[in-house]
This record gives sequence, C-alpha cells and structure tokens, in this order.
Amino acid sequence: MTTPPTPAVPDVPGAPAGRTLPPIMPGPHLRRLDVITVVATFGGLLFGYDTGVINGALEPMVADLGLTPATEGLVTSSLLVGAALGALVCGRLADRLGRRRTLVALAVLFFAGAIGSVVAPSTEVMVPMRFLLGMAVGGASITVPVYLAELAPTERRGAISGRNEIAIVVGQLAAFLINAVIGIVWSDHPAVWRYMLAVQAVPAVALFVGMLRMPESPRWLLARGREDEALAVLREVRDPGRAAAELREVRDLVAAEREERAGRVSWGALRVPWVRRLVLIGIGVAVINQLGGINAVMYYGTQLLRQSGFSGDVALMANVLNGVFSVVGMLIGLRLIDRVTRRRLLLVGLTGIIASHLMIALCSAVIPEGTGRSVAVSAFLVLFVGFNQSSVGLLCWVILGELFPLRVRGFAIGLSVFFNWTVNAIISGFFPSVVASIGVNGTFLLFAGLNVLSLLFVRFVLPETRDSSLEQLEADFRAARA
Repeated sequence: MTTPPTPAVPDVPGAPAGRTLPPIMPGPHLRRLDVITVVATFGGLLFGYDTGVINGALEPMVADLGLTPATEGLVTSSLLVGAALGALVCGRLADRLGRRRTLVALAVLFFAGAIGSVVAPSTEVMVPMRFLLGMAVGGASITVPVYLAELAPTERRGAISGRNEIAIVVGQLAAFLINAVIGIVWSDHPAVWRYMLAVQAVPAVALFVGMLRMPESPRWLLARGREDEALAVLREVRDPGRAAAELREVRDLVAAEREERAGRVSWGALRVPWVRRLVLIGIGVAVINQLGGINAVMYYGTQLLRQSGFSGDVALMANVLNGVFSVVGMLIGLRLIDRVTRRRLLLVGLTGIIASHLMIALCSAVIPEGTGRSVAVSAFLVLFVGFNQSSVGLLCWVILGELFPLRVRGFAIGLSVFFNWTVNAIISGFFPSVVASIGVNGTFLLFAGLNVLSLLFVRFVLPETRDSSLEQLEADFRAARA
C-alpha cells in the first residue's frame, strides 16, 4: 500500500530565525512520548489493515454475497471513495475539534464501519459500510501524521512521523497474515470473510481507549489561546527547560502562521502560470503513485495468485510475501532517501516496476498453467512490490512535501491527495473487470505502458527537490514562465 503524505509542520516565514533550543534531555518524558506515538499509530495500523484485509476476504465474499467482477470492484473502491472524502473533510475537522478528539471520533467510525461490514447481508449494505470505513481511513491519513509531527521535538520529527508510515505497511502485512491463518483454519466456512473483517474492530477499540488518555497537540492549544494547557502538554513530553523554550518558539510560529494565512490562496492561484504548473506537477506525482497498480496488487493479490494457478490456501500464504516485501521495500527506501537524489531513485524504481510488469505479463502468457507459472508470477509480484515501495510509494509523498511554497502548500497537497485517492479508486474499481476482459498478461502490459509514461514524466518534467529550498524552486518556476 502506498502511503499518504506526512503533512509538513514547517518553520513559517516570519518566525524568529536563529533561535537555538536546548538539547533533548533523557527522562520519563521521552517514554511518555513513545507511548503517545504507539497509541496514535494505531490509526496508521488501522489504515493498513482496513485497506489490506479485503485481499483475502474478497474471494469467499464473492461466493457468499454473489458478487460479479463489477460489484467486486465496487466493494473494494467504495472504501477509497470514502477515503478521498475523509481526507478532504478531516483536515478542517481536526482544526476545529482538535487532533485528539478527531482521532477519538475516527476510532468510533472505524469500529462502526468494521461491525457494519461484518454483519452486512448484501452488497447494498456492504458498500456504504466500506464507504464509512474509508472516511475513517482518509481522516486518519491526514490527522495522525499532523498529531505526531506537532508533538514530536524537531530533532525526532522525521523518525516519529516515519513510524506512522511503517505502521501502515505493518497493518497491511498483519491483514495478510491474519487472513491466511483464518482462511486456512476455517476454509470450509462460507462466512470466513466475516471473521477476517471482524479483526478490524480490535485496533479500533485500542485507538479509542488509548486516545482518551493522550494529550492534545500543544500547537493546536496555542492556536486557541490555551497557553497554560499547551505548556502542561509540553512538560509531559519534554524536560522543563526545553518545554519553556519550545513554548516560546511555537507561540511565535503560531503568530507568524496567522499572518501568513491571509496570503494563502486556493483555486484563484491556478490563474498564475507558474503556480498552475507546480500544482499540475504535484497532481502528476500523486497520480504516478497509483499507475503502477500497487494497490490493485495489495487489494486483489490473493485472487491474482489463484488465477496464476495456486490453490486457495497456498495463494493466501503466498500473498503474505507481498506484505513482507512491502515492509522491506519501505525500510530500504528510508535508508536510501537521503543518499540518492529523488529523481534518480524514482527512475531506477520505475525501471524495475516496468521490468516486473513485463515479466508478469510474459510469465502469464507463455508458461503453461501449473506450479511453474504460479511461482514465477508470485516472484515477480513481490519484486514489483519491493521496487514500488522503495521508490515511488515512498518518494511521491516526500516530494509533495518539498515541492510547494507555503502559501499554496495546504491547497496543493490537499488537491494532490484527492487525486491520489480518486485514481486509486478508479484503478481498484475497474481492476476485476479489466482482468476478466483482457487477462492478467494484458492487464500488466497496460500497467507497463502507463509506467513508461510515468518514467517520461519524471525524466523530463519533475524537478529535483532534494537540497532545493522552497524559495529556490519558486524562483526557478517563476523564471521559467517569465
């Protein structure tokens, strides 16, 4: 699963420069910060589990609910449509209610959607329940990273925010593992998919109970004029000297943000040529994140493996490898991200993705049905997942965080995230029908062609954002349109 962006909490122009904060001191406050991080990342875990569980649950659901290829796509993509809406709505909701209360509300939504999906007697009930779950997924994709970034000290912000990215892919791997165990143990039970979906409720309860005991974001409290409460929260997760110094810094940043807010723009900015080009590039980055078909593999991997010749139980177990390589690929990408330029890592990753697609298509077309074809397709599927998660799946979100000047950042990232979820929903919704129409080989040839376009986009359109300041990028785009 490709993960959503970790929204930046940038230093704001106009805030005091050159102020040095005291170093982080060891103590119980760091353990408290770790506990907060673990509890909040249950939101990321739910994100991963809820998007991955359909992979193993869909096949028995098809038989039990009488799904067609079209309604298979509808059941899968309804979550993604809900996520697109949830991502749009929850940013403002978190600004109004606070990060903590929003996460508590999302936990309730996760639980309600999970239980509704478990008891759904028909497609007509399943689709709105999946849509409800999707709204929780989209809301978590926006709220959890912001909450973590606003509580983390500057020196640890990247590492703490990165834990949410890891929680998402671990959640998806957990879904694949649990699906395999449940699918093998209750393989003869027609409602086995309901047991798979029921597990979603467990981390939802953990998130709800845990967040009731967690503090609010100090930045949000200061923005509401609740300075004493903000200081109390900072003292929970910092030593006293650091808490007082950080309070002053955050106070100044909040004041500077208020001044900046008047200069922020939305749709009207698209009339400015250089802004329009930058926003379109951002949308392009979000779209290529989906064109490889990574989420189609994550949602329909078990079915793909069955169509390649694996039996039901073996397909469930082999699909776990996709989850393992997703985690491994993400970890490799995190190690490479500061050592290789963004464009080079993307170009290498896309080349590997295209090669994997072509090999999947070739194996599906020329190897006779049997164990040999099944193993070959599975091998190139996990290779594709590894290439994707170590490059495109990780870097697209990093680039979006680096691409936009502050005054258009919120609008541009929000628009890009919306397109990401929308394209995800379109590809995932039509994937079963496309495979039924042109086969696995034709489908992956189509993905290979789309990724050639992605490679050309990166090679000739996308600017290098590593080691480039936002001011430098803005100046370059202004000059290019002059």
